[in-house]
Amino acid sequence: MSDLLDHTHLIRVFDPTCSTYKVYKEGARDVALSALNGINATIFAYGQTSSGKTFTMRGITENAVKDIYEHIKSTPERDFVLRLSALEIYNETVVDLLNRESGPLQLLDDPEKGTIVEKLIEEVVNDGQHLKHLIGICEAQRQVGETALNDKSSRSHQLVRLTIESSLRENLGCVQSFLASLNLVDLAGSERASQTNADGTRLKEWSHINRSLLTLTTVIRKLSDGKRNIHIPYRDSKLTRILQPSLGGNARTAIICTMSPALSHVEQSRNTLSFATSAKKVTNNAQINMANKKLVKHLQKEVARLEAELRSPEPSSYSCLTTQLMEKDMKIQQMEREVKELKHQLELERSANKEPKGLNHAGHSRRVSKCLFLRLSMRVHLLWKLGNERHLEGWQQ
Repeated sequence: MSDLLDHTHLIRVFDPTCSTYKVYKEGARDVALSALNGINATIFAYGQTSSGKTFTMRGITENAVKDIYEHIKSTPERDFVLRLSALEIYNETVVDLLNRESGPLQLLDDPEKGTIVEKLIEEVVNDGQHLKHLIGICEAQRQVGETALNDKSSRSHQLVRLTIESSLRENLGCVQSFLASLNLVDLAGSERASQTNADGTRLKEWSHINRSLLTLTTVIRKLSDGKRNIHIPYRDSKLTRILQPSLGGNARTAIICTMSPALSHVEQSRNTLSFATSAKKVTNNAQINMANKKLVKHLQKEVARLEAELRSPEPSSYSCLTTQLMEKDMKIQQMEREVKELKHQLELERSANKEPKGLNHAGHSRRVSKCLFLRLSMRVHLLWKLGNERHLEGWQQ
């Protein structure tokens, strides 16, 4: 085994006596806790059958749950909401482990979220004990079977997804929301039919398991090449399609490769190390996923209001604006008539002032002329103002 390790460059190597907690602390803890700060995270175990993947992932999951709730307890300034979903991929069929009765589930492409699983149940988690209970239900529902190498061999890929949303309250009532997912993936092990003595149902399972793992290996190898504009066959299996964000995408990913010390498994161990070496060269683009809740709610209300206006039989804003313009036109016409009448009266008054009159009568005439002139000036100003408003509203329409 040491000869194989000499040709690889791995981040950590753990011997058979190492505890699962040490594997978690040094190889997965930082990745798992990234989800608390809005960064998507994925941890999965890869290796041959009967090499300890399920045992390792159970320990990783248990320690991650413990640390997550300790962090929540020590961060009172944030509000946390946790939701759990779980699925298995058995013979290329996706099944909800929280609701097996729902039957096979379909994968859909969402323009914002990427690949989603249709009708997959998400349970809101109440506390740590509730979370452990839900995970226990998922493990009990998973497909297992006996082979020549393992009496409880995992016959499917299992993915447990913990979605963590946390809100940090800031000044001015603004709420920043962090949303991320922690994926805990226990893959079925690679097998050789000759070693497992597979036939019938087990042979069919072996075929689907190895085919999906081969696709995963191909995806990792192509991503590790670092070449641009090459086709990555994510869609060749449901496993790689679901894990696509974790493979070169928006996530932090930790891969734990397990191996058997048996000499009969040397070739499988060599393949596992080759996979690990390629995986180490893959570069992800993890980002903090956050949104302003207040802004999102405002935009949602605005969209709802506009949709309601489109569906409403009430006159549209266009017709309302047209009505307002018609009312302005009528006021302008009325004002123009009043201005015309006042001009006529003022001309008559000025003509009358040219004739010789007594002192008192002349003073009275001047006062009448001044009054008419003031009224005319006011009407002209109002007419000018209405004309400007009418022009602006017509331009907006």
